[in-house]
Amino acid sequence: MSTMWGLTVRGICEHDGKFLLLKVRSKSAHDAGKWEIPGGKVKKCEFFDNALKREYLEETGLEIDIVSLYNVVRNDYTACKTSEEVKSIQLIMKVTCESEDVKISEEHDEFGWFSQEEVDAMIDEGLLTPPAANAFKK
Repeated sequence: MSTMWGLTVRGICEHDGKFLLLKVRSKSAHDAGKWEIPGGKVKKCEFFDNALKREYLEETGLEIDIVSLYNVVRNDYTACKTSEEVKSIQLIMKVTCESEDVKISEEHDEFGWFSQEEVDAMIDEGLLTPPAANAFKK
């Protein structure tokens, strides 16, 4: 059976020295209750920058500008619907947003803006999803 490869793109938004993280809803099959960087899967024939802007708007209500590539992490998982093993490459982009007026979707239970020190402490406590924790470790 061939391995599926997936592409996910996430955006680290820093505003006034704090980073935006979203808490995965408690009912989620993956990483329930952990904090993650906004973003999601790139659809077939979609440019990854457009995917990130779409996902950011859906998940946070924010319009973003993409500044640079911040990190690349790999996160392997089993697809919920098909039980296929997926090797996921996650592009972590540095993004900017004009506002901090976040409106989360039903995918997340809450959001927060955290300083680098707070993010580091959350990583130590295991509160971030594995790809988010790896993304911040440069």
